[in-house]
Amino acid sequence: MDTLTFDYVLDGVLTTLSYLAASFILFFIGKVAYQLFHPKTKVAEELVEKDNFAFSVAYVGYYVGLLLAIGAAAMGESNGLFVDLMDIGVYGILTIILLNISIIINDKLILNKFSVSKEILEDRNVGTGVIEGANAVATGLIVLGAVHGEGYDYNVGGPIVTAIIYWLIGQVLMYVTSRVYAAMVPYDVHAEIEKDNVAVGIGMAGAIIAIANLIRYALMHDFDSWIVTLEDVGLDVGIGLLFLPLARFLTDKILLPGQKLTDEIVNQEHPNKGAALVEAFAYIGGSVLITWAL
Repeated sequence: MDTLTFDYVLDGVLTTLSYLAASFILFFIGKVAYQLFHPKTKVAEELVEKDNFAFSVAYVGYYVGLLLAIGAAAMGESNGLFVDLMDIGVYGILTIILLNISIIINDKLILNKFSVSKEILEDRNVGTGVIEGANAVATGLIVLGAVHGEGYDYNVGGPIVTAIIYWLIGQVLMYVTSRVYAAMVPYDVHAEIEKDNVAVGIGMAGAIIAIANLIRYALMHDFDSWIVTLEDVGLDVGIGLLFLPLARFLTDKILLPGQKLTDEIVNQEHPNKGAALVEAFAYIGGSVLITWAL
């Protein structure tokens, strides 16, 4: 190996290690921030002493969302190691703040008929944990699209403000998705989840992540104007919301032949979590296919 090649390889290794180190630092900051935003939650106690699986699902969802969002700063064309690390740091901190705020907002809006913290920490309701984890993953996807999108509006404060506006748009659409899903299914989503119906939580989680993936796709387009951005987001999310009932119908008729999806999920003594997982896959898989086709 000649000197030039060796230097190139060494530079690549050092750059990679620098990115990894920055990411691990952000994960640590994310851990501290989660505790600050949830002061009554004793993370170690829930994970180790109580073996609270509901909390584990929600907590892992938080880190998946954080991973997706942090990745946005590291993706794309390099502007030099120092500038890239600055971007990772700035957008990473922004991501951690937005992600934690999103969890609070979604708890108050999407599951607004009962106390989410009580369901997860006291009742160990896995269905609620699944939805909170899905909300975090969905927010990570939205922030990924918001931060990674090329270009921004100079008139509203630059790239950070543009990313925050994108995030706000995503939060509104997440709420709309939850309302559409609740109206689409022939049962009371909140009532079933409060009864510890994990299957219902899995199905709803799939719908939330599916729509968030479409929002992510729309926001990753190059920024031309707010009108173009809203048109892109509206088109992609509109297609996704129209696809949800179709995906549920196809699950009923093709993926679960001979069985009624609703009967499997809510009309039996032990709700069928496997059937709900198939439903969730239909939503998420459909959203991936839509992004490939658009």
